[in-house]
Amino acid sequence: MIELLGVDGKIRGSSPMSLDKVVEALRLMLLSRAVDDRLIKLQRMGRVGVYGPVHGQEAAVIGSAMALDPQRDWIVPASREHPAMLRHGLPLKNMFATYMGNFDAAAVPDGVRLLPRQQSIGAQLPHAVGLAWALKLRRAGGVVAVYFGEGASSEGDFHEASNLAGVMRVPLVMLLINNHYAISTPVHRQTAAAELAARAEGYGFPGFVVDGNDLLAVYATTVDAVNRAIAGGGPTLIECRTYRMGFHNTSDNPKEYRDRAEVDEAEQRDPIERVRRFAIREGIWSADQEASALNEIRSAIETAQRQVEELPRPGAAAIFEHVYETLPPRLQEQRAEALDDARPS
Repeated sequence: MIELLGVDGKIRGSSPMSLDKVVEALRLMLLSRAVDDRLIKLQRMGRVGVYGPVHGQEAAVIGSAMALDPQRDWIVPASREHPAMLRHGLPLKNMFATYMGNFDAAAVPDGVRLLPRQQSIGAQLPHAVGLAWALKLRRAGGVVAVYFGEGASSEGDFHEASNLAGVMRVPLVMLLINNHYAISTPVHRQTAAAELAARAEGYGFPGFVVDGNDLLAVYATTVDAVNRAIAGGGPTLIECRTYRMGFHNTSDNPKEYRDRAEVDEAEQRDPIERVRRFAIREGIWSADQEASALNEIRSAIETAQRQVEELPRPGAAAIFEHVYETLPPRLQEQRAEALDDARPS
């Protein structure tokens, strides 16, 4: 397993990430956890439908995103990658609108190289391969980074996508976020494989296992994969071994299927604390800087939430928008029925 940054904040050798980027990444990690706290509270108040926190997986998501160029590369997310999406150009307001059910305001802006967040397990993987293949055919440059969990790697979509990616040698970085649980199913009940990264070899491209709580190791490994893809070397699979500290989403109770001692042990490897210790050692972070950053984050979250709350609520026809350029006849009929039902009697 690739490791660079110890739990104590000490690094092996020199940092592959510039110190300015370390500060940027740490601020994103703090933003991610603050967003978790706010959206969980809003869900408990009935103002958000369902939410899956990133808590514990920040280094895997943000470390990989920091290796991408938002002007060149694409991100195809699953359901827990909004810190990467924010770094790639999605406005915080749009992200809040997604969870607060305002579809019009949730759209990915033009020019932002993101596909929409995917809730269906593994369904984004074939899309990502198709997008990467299109970049290759058009000689557009850049790579596609697709995120998915270890549960998704048990789906047929993963194997079909991996096979096509290997055959066509597409510029794809497959980021497998192994948080040890597919909802309530532990990884040892999902596969007999010692490591999921080994699957890549069967499809003709390399796979690596990285400490997913080590921001610098994830970043360095992703940089290598990006460079390989741009040089025409094809896809890479990176298994980021991390841990989901919270629940799968707000409909889940993890106390029913895992011990508190397991969570306590994982908390000792908290990815934010690891980066914080490193940044303090390097003299680029302090308690005052963190207090200032948290104040800015709180203000940004308050603004984004208020902006969404001030928008008009979507009408009954909103669920039919933003999917088809031209609605099929059957959906046109359903849309008309929904509008009729919504009219006051």
